[in-house]
Amino acid sequence: MLRNFKHIKFDENLYFSFLFALLPLSFIAGNTIINLNIVFILLSALLLYKLTIFKIKIFFLDKLIFFFFILIIFTGLFNDIETIINNYDFSKWKGHFKTTFKSLAFLRFFILYFIIRYLYENGKLKLKFFFISSSLFTLFVCFDIFIQFFSGKDIFGYEIAGRKLSGPFGEELIAGSYIQRFSLFSFFLIPLFFSRVSRYKTIFITIFLFIIIFSGIILSGNRMPLLIFLMSVMLILIFQKETRRLSVPLIIISFLTFSVFLKTNERVSNNFSNFKYQIIYLVEFVSGKKTEIESAPNYIKEFSTFYETWLMNKYIGGGIKNFRYNCNERPNVSSTFNLDNRFKKRVLCNMHPHNYYLEILTEVGVIGFIIISGFFSLLLYSVILRRYFSKSTLSGNYAVVPFLFLLVSEIFPIKSTGSFFTTANATYIFLILSLTIAIMRRQKIN
Repeated sequence: MLRNFKHIKFDENLYFSFLFALLPLSFIAGNTIINLNIVFILLSALLLYKLTIFKIKIFFLDKLIFFFFILIIFTGLFNDIETIINNYDFSKWKGHFKTTFKSLAFLRFFILYFIIRYLYENGKLKLKFFFISSSLFTLFVCFDIFIQFFSGKDIFGYEIAGRKLSGPFGEELIAGSYIQRFSLFSFFLIPLFFSRVSRYKTIFITIFLFIIIFSGIILSGNRMPLLIFLMSVMLILIFQKETRRLSVPLIIISFLTFSVFLKTNERVSNNFSNFKYQIIYLVEFVSGKKTEIESAPNYIKEFSTFYETWLMNKYIGGGIKNFRYNCNERPNVSSTFNLDNRFKKRVLCNMHPHNYYLEILTEVGVIGFIIISGFFSLLLYSVILRRYFSKSTLSGNYAVVPFLFLLVSEIFPIKSTGSFFTTANATYIFLILSLTIAIMRRQKIN
């Protein structure tokens, strides 16, 4: 028996492909499993390839992301020292050098970025398994939402609570966001990796998948992911000439599906009626027709807290994950930290400003905002130019398409988001952008 095991050859390509294929499942299981998955990827790659990982050809975008992470550490250390000197009680309550430790821990995503680049560019990562995994778990979440919608409970026993359906995410109402983030891979799975399937079967399967995914996001109650999903599909239909024949069928299906749910389900109807009201209120507030901040919805109140918090540390920010603390220290709230009143002062303060760019401004300042905005802009310009407006080898590479438009969707500036610096969001962002860059650099389907 032992002799047989000795002859088994370790397939590192299959091993890393399997670890990456587990990521969509990790996002369902929660942050602890995501972190474990990342640790396995990081340790395995570092043990096998050591510093060779960082010997890949460095170009300008790599330097930008390096400076962004250096700024995060510098900002964290600077703010921790400044707080200890000028507001010791506040620093003690928050935790001395807590921001510095969080900044150093965030470095794992910088290492992850280079490891993904190295693995894919050296042919050690098979995207097929990731596409299959993303497709299967997206469908799983959709069907779990359908079960929850019709029976009141999902397969894990989670009940419906309020206007949103959580599916397998329990108390976290993020099912629609999960579907939006991983669903595009299902539309490219067959064309990329099962090319023997006939064109008509591929079209039928694509339309069938679209109905399931679109319905799942509607029933989840997550309204912004629904708009972002439709935007992604629309952009693909516009840029990919091979998909334009599906434009009319998908538009008709979208209209009919949404109309049916809107007319037949009170929860869906109320959810989107409220969304319409919020959009109208926002437009009127921005235009100046409504000016009373006290009666405004919470997301408008949170915007005012963002601006005042950003003014406290305009250039280098207040350190990552510090908005929740610094917001309560705004001059117009209180000039000193009061342990007994800290919860009272949080009435208008949330954990983050609910927008990546606003959060980056408050946490790493104007300098960090310029670096990361420049990084995103140059990356999108490079990929779109090479993919659609030049005769480079990337113009024939369909593997980059879902990553490109998922990246566009993720960094779209005018949308509400979670925190940029949390485990789940940071993992997803650096996964998508590093693979986008890796495919662009290698320009070969793997």
